Amino acid sequence: MGTVPARAQRRALDLRAQIVEANECYYGADAPALTDAEYDTLFRELETLEAEFPALRTPDSPTQRVGGKRAAPFAPVVHAVPMLSIQTAADTTADAAAEFDARIRRELKLGSEAAPVAYCAELKFDGLAMSLRYVNGALTVAATRGDGATGEDVTANVRTIPAVPGRLRGTPPPVLEVRGEIYMTRADFAALNERQAAAGARLFINPRNTAAGAVRQLDPAITAQRPLHFFAYGVGESEGFALPATQGALLEALAALGLPVNHDWRIVYGTTGLAQFYAAVEARRHDLPFDIDGVVYKVDDLAIQSELGYRTREPRWALAHKFPPEEMPTRLLAIDVQVGRTGALTPVARLEPVFVGGTTITNVTLHNEDEIARRDLRIGDTVIVRRAGDVIPQVVRALPERRPPDARRFVMPATCPECGSAVVRLPGEVIARCTGGLVCPAQRKQALLHFGSRRALDIEGLGDRLVEQLVDGGIVRTPADLYRLGLAQLAALERMADKSAGNVVAAIERSKSTTLERFIYALGIRHVGEATARDLARHFGTLDALMAATEDDLFAVADVGPVLAASIARFFAEPHNREGVEQLRAAGVHWEESAPHRAPPGALDDLTLVLTGTLPTLSRDEAKALIEEAGGKVAGTVSKKTSYVVAGADPGSKLVKAQALGVAVLDEAGLRELVARPLDLA
Repeated sequence: MGTVPARAQRRALDLRAQIVEANECYYGADAPALTDAEYDTLFRELETLEAEFPALRTPDSPTQRVGGKRAAPFAPVVHAVPMLSIQTAADTTADAAAEFDARIRRELKLGSEAAPVAYCAELKFDGLAMSLRYVNGALTVAATRGDGATGEDVTANVRTIPAVPGRLRGTPPPVLEVRGEIYMTRADFAALNERQAAAGARLFINPRNTAAGAVRQLDPAITAQRPLHFFAYGVGESEGFALPATQGALLEALAALGLPVNHDWRIVYGTTGLAQFYAAVEARRHDLPFDIDGVVYKVDDLAIQSELGYRTREPRWALAHKFPPEEMPTRLLAIDVQVGRTGALTPVARLEPVFVGGTTITNVTLHNEDEIARRDLRIGDTVIVRRAGDVIPQVVRALPERRPPDARRFVMPATCPECGSAVVRLPGEVIARCTGGLVCPAQRKQALLHFGSRRALDIEGLGDRLVEQLVDGGIVRTPADLYRLGLAQLAALERMADKSAGNVVAAIERSKSTTLERFIYALGIRHVGEATARDLARHFGTLDALMAATEDDLFAVADVGPVLAASIARFFAEPHNREGVEQLRAAGVHWEESAPHRAPPGALDDLTLVLTGTLPTLSRDEAKALIEEAGGKVAGTVSKKTSYVVAGADPGSKLVKAQALGVAVLDEAGLRELVARPLDLA
């Protein structure tokens, strides 16, 4: 990428990955992973990077194409005229309208004395973009936007929507491709969810996702059961169609053909007209029967639109101006703690029910303890809840002026609410975690899957479905319970025939004989991977020696730094985990033990070194191997126990910390000299 800084390259790759994943969730799964505001921020940052470093702007960049990809079950439809997205304004104030108008005037080279530009201002519907192709007035193809060039053929589904005419009125042209939006009204959405609740089925999240999911059903009969609507607002390819002179006239022409057109559009002039339209629509957005998330400005004159042209994925003559996220006040009644399958503790706000953006919100994740402190949220506070992007609820801030005298600060519990094990928060981490990995109900399924994985105890056949049945049925609580399973118990489970059950029983029996390093890895100690498990097994030789080790003892093991040493010591200090280990031994799980492995004396025995920066001739792995062959240990962090820091070009914060702690600093030559020094064996 030429002279593009490495940091910019890495950031661009990271931004692209996040945007592509968000596009997959939004367009492909109809389940947004980011709020609209978060997505727009990422997208603008990538645009800015590519503008600063043009070499980063590749054809497959999200800035050069529309988001969605065609889903596999649907036939592809190539758009004769690409379905482009519209640029979104960077802010939600009146400044966005002024900046858009100023840009249009600049590009048209209009002086201050020229008349205001005429714009067609429309609503920005929160639905699914759709292309309808009419041949001689008859609907022949309905296609989603897809990636802008190729969409999905959803004709059979769209034909079930009453608002979409199967035939145009009057004397239609030979070919007319109509562009518009499929949506669902709030009332229809509420009624649909009432029917779902009555039937004991899952409730839908919001009208937009429900409409998109309905259009992309494989069975048109399901689509027909969903109350969908359509608005037309533009055209793509056409033959024999007399294109009107303006966008406003185009909307009227579409309506004359029998296509449903929303009539809340207006012709406005200049910055003042745009800003007034935006404010007027925002004031009554909740009175509309359907969801919108902003307005759209289009230069009204189609000839001027043609003159202004397009960027790669967006027309220069249009702008989407979104509304600020909706916010409402409510009371923070309590903060509960949920334990995830990896032991992470997440605080969750329990709110007095509040209706925001078409949804009643009662629970909102607060992420972590630091985030609660940063926002100064207290139990009993009146808080502002935002439905960011009209999808994901957030607690934005507290209102200290309305804080009651009995408001309480949140304190993360010292013990796990699920199993009573100690809760720890390791240095440098923001997440508190339960230490009861083997016995915690919240972590049970994950712990069992890890225990039986191929590189751990290798219990073939112990997969997700079986573990789920064993745990949900109360049959297995700990790994030791696996060794009490009988053939009859397993064979009685759903989709488990006698032969399959026999294979699992045999695999469980085989797993009783293992190695110490596999057993250590199978315990699921946080941060302990296969390599560390091997080093621990070699260093201590027996499990009892490892379980009795102090943090200082553990720190002497290769590659074990302070964080890892603390994690291992805490795991074995937890009575529940020690009991779990003894239960496994009692169940017959065994391994060979040996005397601790001690390397021959080396020049760096008992020394701990930290690497930072780029060395002239040694790679990081080569430098590490050189140190370890000489008996030294390579740590990832600098502490008072660090003997030397080896620094190369572009060192990071480790060098600064070493200097602050007075730790000796070596370059590559100094390291080689240290390794080569003669041993004092006297």
